[in-house]
Amino acid sequence: MDTMRDRFIATTSRLLDEDPRLALVLAEISAAGFERTQRRHPARVINVGIREQLLIGAGGGIALTGMRPIMHTFASFLVERPFEQVKLDFGHQDTGGVLVSAGASYDWPAGGFTHMSPGDVALLDTLDGWTVHVPGHPDEAEALLRHAAAGDDRVYVRLSLQSNAETRPVTGDRFLTVREGRGGVVIAVGPMLDDVLAATEGLDVTVLYATTVRPFDRTALRAAVGVRADVVIVEPYLEGTSTTATNDALADVPHRVMGLGVARRELRRYGTIDEHLAAQGLDPASLRARISAFLWRRRGR
Repeated sequence: MDTMRDRFIATTSRLLDEDPRLALVLAEISAAGFERTQRRHPARVINVGIREQLLIGAGGGIALTGMRPIMHTFASFLVERPFEQVKLDFGHQDTGGVLVSAGASYDWPAGGFTHMSPGDVALLDTLDGWTVHVPGHPDEAEALLRHAAAGDDRVYVRLSLQSNAETRPVTGDRFLTVREGRGGVVIAVGPMLDDVLAATEGLDVTVLYATTVRPFDRTALRAAVGVRADVVIVEPYLEGTSTTATNDALADVPHRVMGLGVARRELRRYGTIDEHLAAQGLDPASLRARISAFLWRRRGR
């Protein structure tokens, strides 16, 4: 199976052939994958080099002309390093564009902490008007990328090497009910779904699958809870990122919320992706223990 980043390159190349409104701005990362596309569209495939602030600034300028820019690099260089440009060149100017990241929270541990970005979604959450997609499979990445490219708003598509084994239908806005139960609700975000399903096997819980986390699907969550709600959110980035959104959605319902994700402490032994998942308590065995302890605590078990 190809990776989400492979699918991004193939899909964006086709989109550039199909839609003259689109432009792609790169900062060296993935540039080799777009060499043929750049030869076909030299004015609409721009590599600014290792200049991430310029990457966003150029995209913002393209957006002001009425075109639709797609900007791409590692998440830490796409959201964190040029955050001022994201805030001003898109938010303040009220223009639209698509940010497409690679690297996720720790997809390339050998690259060190400079190439890790567990706080990207939380950081974008400080800005108004951003849609955030977190696909869990390359097919979902393609669908959400096409959805983003066709729009006019501000969109972040967060790609990862982590992937679920099976693709799910995604619409670009709603949570999907994967499993139904009565003992609580677990929201699995993007590539965390398979581990959540393994962790909750045999537990009486509803599992919701989220590939779009902003805007947050209040309707699906409220439909899944009863008169009292216990909710666990398992996200592949900074723990607690969606806790406030969940609390807001259930403001008039007695509820408890636990956010599971990447901890704030820095892990300095970089290891592998699987080792990071285990160290963060996001592998199936750890998730089962943490989810069970939270959900059953109220029941005195």
